[in-house]
Amino acid sequence: MDKILEQTLLYDFYGELLTEHQKQIYEDVVLNDYSFSEVASEQGISRQGVHDLIKRCNKILQDYESKLHLVEKFVTIKEQIEQMEKSLRETEQPDKEQLVRQLNGILENL
Repeated sequence: MDKILEQTLLYDFYGELLTEHQKQIYEDVVLNDYSFSEVASEQGISRQGVHDLIKRCNKILQDYESKLHLVEKFVTIKEQIEQMEKSLRETEQPDKEQLVRQLNGILENL
């Protein structure tokens, strides 16, 4: 998975578990694409401090994911739904039983 996409998904799922200060800086650097220098100047901290905080936030978010697996489940379900949509588009008359089995499989994963 693309690193930016992964960081965004991790933040979407677990960002509320960060402190306000961590969220502010993480959003500025990762989501708003500000440089470390810009954020450091705005926050009154060093560039290295911003770098360290982003690294620490990434580790915190990864730790949550390694315990809860919410992003992994989300991506899996999204891929299954895309596969079902593709199957629906490719067949003229979809097999209802097959679609019901696929939907039940997705629901079981939830």
